[in-house]
Amino acid sequence: MIKGINRLAAVAGRLVPGLALGLVLQGVPVTAAHAVPAFAMQTGQPCEACHVGGFGPQLTPFGRTFKINGYTSRSGGFTLPLSAMVVSSYNHTAKGQPGGAAPGYGENDNFGLDQASLFLAGGAGHFGAFVQATYDGVAKAFSWDNLDLRATTKAAIKGMDVVFGLSLNNSPTVQDAFNTIPAWGFPYTSSGLAPGPAASPIIGNLAQTTLGITGYAWLDNQFMIEAGGYQSPSRGFLIHAGADPTAPGSIRGTAPYARIAWQKNLGARNFELGAFLLDADINPGLDLTTGLSDHYTDLGLDASFQMFAEHGNTVTFNARYTHERQNLQASQALELATNAHQTLEDLRFDASYYWHNKIGLTLGAFDTWGSHDDTLYGGNTVPRPNSSGFLVQVDGTPWGSGKSPLGPRFNMRVGAQFTAYTSFDGSGSNYDGTGRSAGDNNTFRVFTWLAY
Repeated sequence: MIKGINRLAAVAGRLVPGLALGLVLQGVPVTAAHAVPAFAMQTGQPCEACHVGGFGPQLTPFGRTFKINGYTSRSGGFTLPLSAMVVSSYNHTAKGQPGGAAPGYGENDNFGLDQASLFLAGGAGHFGAFVQATYDGVAKAFSWDNLDLRATTKAAIKGMDVVFGLSLNNSPTVQDAFNTIPAWGFPYTSSGLAPGPAASPIIGNLAQTTLGITGYAWLDNQFMIEAGGYQSPSRGFLIHAGADPTAPGSIRGTAPYARIAWQKNLGARNFELGAFLLDADINPGLDLTTGLSDHYTDLGLDASFQMFAEHGNTVTFNARYTHERQNLQASQALELATNAHQTLEDLRFDASYYWHNKIGLTLGAFDTWGSHDDTLYGGNTVPRPNSSGFLVQVDGTPWGSGKSPLGPRFNMRVGAQFTAYTSFDGSGSNYDGTGRSAGDNNTFRVFTWLAY
C-alpha cells in the first residue's frame, strides 16, 4: 500500500501547498474540526452546528458527516481557508514539581502559552484538507501538527448511500470522526506544564512521527469500515518537521490500522459503538543494532452517546478501552526491559452536560495498568505502569452561535480543569522513591482558548 515513506513524505510536501492554492482558486471557505472557524465560514453554519458546546473538537452528527465527507460541504462563494488558534493557561499542582514544571519555569504556579496554531482547512468537490502547524510555547519550538488530506466520492449501491474516502494523515486516529479514540479524546486541551503519567498505549504515541494512508467506506450514514497502514518518515524529514524521530522510534515496515464503527440516530439521540486495531513493529529509539524490534498490538473498543434537547442543552458520554500486547525483544536486548512479553490496559470515559451550548460541565475518569517489569518501570518504587484518577472541567463558550462582537470568525472558550490522581506511575504513595505521592500531582488549570 505504501511503497516508500520518504516518497510519501515528499508527495505530502508537494500536495499541501498545491491543495491550498486549489482551494483558493475554487473559492472554498474554511473552518476547523479542531475548533477552526474557517469551516464555519465555509459551511455557513455557526460552530455549534458541528461542535458540542459551540467549540471543538467534540463533534455533533452534523460535524461527523462533514468530516467523513472530506471537509467538502460548503455554502456560498469564496471564503479564506485559513484559521488561527491560541491556548494559554495557569497551572497549579498540589506540590511543586522538583526542578521546575519545564525548562525555564518554576516548580509551581506557572502561566504559559500552551500552543499557537495556524490551520489550512477547507475543501471543494472531491478534495479537502485539515492541516495544522503549531508553536509550542512551553517547549519553545515549532512543528507540524495534525495533517488530514482527503479525497472522497459518493455512490448509491442497492439503494444505500455510500461515501468512499482516502485519508493521508500523520497520526493513527486523527482522521476519525468520533471523540472516543486517542487523537480527539477528552481532555480536549492540556498543558505541557502539568505532570502526567509515563505509560500509555502506542496508538496514541505515534502522532506526528508517522505518515499513513487509510481507505474507508461510510455506509448509509451508519457503518464505518476503514483500513490502511502507517510508516515512519526519514529521521531528517521529522527533524525538519519539528518532531522527535526517536520517540517512540521508527516503524519497521508498515503498521496496519483498521477501524469499524456503527452509529445510529434516534431522533434527538445518537449512539455509537466501535472497535480499532493497530499492529506495529517499532525500532526503539531508532535502534538498528540488535536486528530485533518491539511488537505492539493495540485492540480497542469504544462507545459514545449524545442527546440533544431544546435550547441547545446537550448530554454526551464517551468511553474507550484499549488492550495492548507487547513483545519487547529489542528493548530486552538493549537492557531497557526485563521481560519481553507484557500487556498494558487503558480504560477511560467522560460525560458532559452543556447548557444552551454555552456553559459546560465534564466529568472524566481514567485507569491505566499493566505488567510488572523491574527495568522498564525501574524508576517507579512499584515497577508497574499503573496510573488512575479523574478530571473535572467547567467551561464557557459565549459565542458558539457565531454572534461574536469581533465577527463570525472569532470564537472563545474559557474554563477550569482539575485533575486528581489516585495512583501515578505505579502506586499511590512514594511512587518515585522520594516520598512523592500520586496526589502531589493533582493539578488545577485555568485556560483561555481563542480561535479565529
